[in-house]
Amino acid sequence: GSAHGRHCHRQQGREQGSGSGSGSDSARPQPPEPSLLRFLVCPLSKRPLRYEEATNELINEELGIAYPIIDGIPNMVPEAARMTHKKPPAEGSEQP
Repeated sequence: GSAHGRHCHRQQGREQGSGSGSGSDSARPQPPEPSLLRFLVCPLSKRPLRYEEATNELINEELGIAYPIIDGIPNMVPEAARMTHKKPPAEGSEQP
């Protein structure tokens, strides 16, 4: 009998249509290294940052800003920071 093992699983490469495309498992955000987080401080206030797992961001509670984490690397530039407070502190400066 010529029972050749015809079990060539060609299913791989078929399930890569979803996702952003870069990285192995880009389904869930990759958290930064815990050892790295201990040394990270906000470049503006020089205070420790809190890692928010839900949004995959580094939160500065004091200033109310959040730094995004891209591929496990915190993007610590102030330009990339997002304001977490819904409205700015009421100083009477900018009111709609």
